[in-house]
Amino acid sequence: MEGKSNPKTLLPLFFSLTLLHTGFPKPLNYQTLVLNPLPKQPTHFPELSWSRSETVSASETAETDQKSEKTSLYLRLQHRDSLAFNSTPEQLFNLRLERDALRVKTLTTLAATGRRGTGNGTAHVKDFSSSVISGLAQGSGEYFTRLGVGTPPRYAYMVLDTGSDIVWLQCAPCRKCYTQSDPVFDPAKSESFITVPCGSPLCRRLDVYGCGKQRSCLYQVSYGDGSFTVGEFSTESLTFRGTKVENVALGCGHDNEGLFVGAAGLLGLGRGKLSFPTQTGQQFGRKFSYCLVDRTSAPATAPPASSIIFGESAISRSAIFTPMLANPKLDTFYYVGLTGISVGGSPVGGISESDFRLDAAGNGGVIVDSGTSVTRLVRPAYLALRDAFRAGARDLKTAAGFSLFDTCYDLSGKTEVKVPTVVLHFGRGADVSLPAANYLIPVTGKAVFCFAFAGTTSGLSIIGNIQQQGFRVVFDGAGSRVGFAPHGCT
Repeated sequence: MEGKSNPKTLLPLFFSLTLLHTGFPKPLNYQTLVLNPLPKQPTHFPELSWSRSETVSASETAETDQKSEKTSLYLRLQHRDSLAFNSTPEQLFNLRLERDALRVKTLTTLAATGRRGTGNGTAHVKDFSSSVISGLAQGSGEYFTRLGVGTPPRYAYMVLDTGSDIVWLQCAPCRKCYTQSDPVFDPAKSESFITVPCGSPLCRRLDVYGCGKQRSCLYQVSYGDGSFTVGEFSTESLTFRGTKVENVALGCGHDNEGLFVGAAGLLGLGRGKLSFPTQTGQQFGRKFSYCLVDRTSAPATAPPASSIIFGESAISRSAIFTPMLANPKLDTFYYVGLTGISVGGSPVGGISESDFRLDAAGNGGVIVDSGTSVTRLVRPAYLALRDAFRAGARDLKTAAGFSLFDTCYDLSGKTEVKVPTVVLHFGRGADVSLPAANYLIPVTGKAVFCFAFAGTTSGLSIIGNIQQQGFRVVFDGAGSRVGFAPHGCT
């Protein structure tokens, strides 16, 4: 009869529509992890060196447009392991995790108190870039560059640090100095060294300053791990691969104590008013970017180099950007909005934007940091992420936890495995899809790999450099944005 439907015909259609809405779970997305356990011995490369005339075109170091400078300076990079001669890879990795815990303590202390030490000045040159060395072998910091200080320049290793603002180095005469790889800088032998007067506007920019002999400006910077540096505040020339940056305000430390071993000092890359990017803002537009290579990789051929670039050349056209957030309590850190995380192509339940919110009082939030290795997430978010990853990797053979890692796998006998994808979702649709090697990492030479995230109870979440490796991370202070460009080291 017309106008009536056969119930037997409608039932299959009803069940099909129901399954589309409530039926089978969505299949997980996976990617391949090629297994490279820690090498049996560290791979060593020659010490960084260059002639003052060495430059490369900007196209070799970053994507540029017609408005950008045609040349940029590039310094060869070696990660920290390549400078270690008396430690095994396992020992280096354990030391790295110990330093990481102290680093997190420092950052969370600064975030909680809103107090930090800073100090810097001005400059006049073109775009330049500098090589970066992972800081494992030097004993302090994570990544280093080699630059010249003074006139004529004396070359030394300097820690790169996005979590602090001041530029400082050890100076003679030393009341107390730690051991460093190069001779201690002697300001008396530099034609461009100038002491900043006490009470001058530049001196008053410091959070902590005082007056020394002959009314010189004194600075003091303390770190959360108990390390500190004290000395004269000054201006000096810095030379990056032959390009001189003049009148950089820096601390000339005569009493430097703590965990600063190997490097001569620190190049502060934070957002504060005395950081190197801020004080050179007129010349470089408060723009810089870096790309950090996997420090555990040791290919037979020359590996891609880590690098840092200042100026318009630092902005990669392939980068996806998220807004840079401001903390009213502390202007040093690079805060971003993390809105969620996906595992296997699906948002992780139990993680929301509110877990990572930076409130009006400056509490909470998420920072991008070059000196922290392992990404820390507030504990509820970490537990949800961990459980989602475990569910997606349930076919892998589990192993006992290792140090701060509670999710590890025994992958012996395998050359590659499939692991669920992990994507970090930042504000304004900036989705950063992590390579598998950025979150499942070797921790021993016996094919034990661990999920490279950890929980924190401090309220501050930190995107560490393991998750950043291989990306060109762009810090555009002028545009108030942070960008991520995949395959940025090649």
